[in-house]
Amino acid sequence: MQRAIKNITQEELAHAVSVSRQTINAMEKGKYVPSTVLALKIARYFGKTVEDIFTLEVED
Repeated sequence: MQRAIKNITQEELAHAVSVSRQTINAMEKGKYVPSTVLALKIARYFGKTVEDIFTLEVED
Protein backbone atom coordinates (compact mmCIF):
# COMPACT_ATOMS: atom_id res chain seq x y z
CA MET A 1 0.00 0.00 0.00
CA GLN A 2 1.06 3.56 -0.65
CA ARG A 3 1.06 4.28 3.07
CA ALA A 4 3.94 1.89 3.68
CA ILE A 5 5.85 3.12 0.62
CA LYS A 6 5.59 6.72 1.85
CA ASN A 7 6.42 5.69 5.45
CA ILE A 8 3.18 7.16 6.83
CA THR A 9 1.54 5.71 9.91
CA GLN A 10 -2.05 4.52 9.93
CA GLU A 11 -2.77 7.32 12.41
CA GLU A 12 -1.34 9.99 10.09
CA LEU A 13 -3.35 8.78 7.11
CA ALA A 14 -6.49 8.42 9.19
CA HIS A 15 -6.15 11.99 10.43
CA ALA A 16 -5.53 13.31 6.90
CA VAL A 17 -8.72 11.71 5.54
CA SER A 18 -10.87 12.15 8.67
CA VAL A 19 -11.39 8.52 9.68
CA SER A 20 -10.19 6.40 12.59
CA ARG A 21 -6.95 4.45 12.58
CA GLN A 22 -9.09 1.34 12.94
CA THR A 23 -10.77 2.12 9.61
CA ILE A 24 -7.39 2.30 7.86
CA ASN A 25 -6.34 -0.92 9.57
CA ALA A 26 -9.54 -2.70 8.48
CA MET A 27 -9.10 -1.52 4.89
CA GLU A 28 -5.54 -2.82 4.78
CA LYS A 29 -6.67 -6.20 6.10
CA GLY A 30 -9.46 -6.39 3.50
CA LYS A 31 -12.18 -6.27 6.14
CA TYR A 32 -13.61 -2.90 5.09
CA VAL A 33 -14.39 -1.50 1.65
CA PRO A 34 -14.11 2.28 1.62
CA SER A 35 -16.84 4.53 0.33
CA THR A 36 -16.25 6.32 -2.94
CA VAL A 37 -15.64 9.56 -1.07
CA LEU A 38 -13.06 7.96 1.22
CA ALA A 39 -11.33 6.25 -1.71
CA LEU A 40 -11.12 9.61 -3.49
CA LYS A 41 -9.72 11.32 -0.38
CA ILE A 42 -7.03 8.66 0.01
CA ALA A 43 -6.11 8.82 -3.68
CA ARG A 44 -5.90 12.62 -3.55
CA TYR A 45 -3.76 12.45 -0.40
CA PHE A 46 -1.19 10.34 -2.26
CA GLY A 47 -1.50 12.27 -5.55
CA LYS A 48 -2.71 9.13 -7.33
CA THR A 49 -5.87 7.94 -9.05
CA VAL A 50 -8.29 5.65 -7.26
CA GLU A 51 -7.27 2.89 -9.66
CA ASP A 52 -3.63 3.32 -8.61
CA ILE A 53 -4.55 2.78 -4.95
CA PHE A 54 -7.40 0.27 -5.08
CA THR A 55 -8.11 -2.81 -7.18
CA LEU A 56 -11.47 -4.33 -7.96
CA GLU A 57 -11.74 -7.99 -7.09
CA VAL A 58 -14.70 -9.56 -8.82
CA GLU A 59 -16.12 -12.73 -7.33
CA ASP A 60 -17.60 -15.29 -9.73
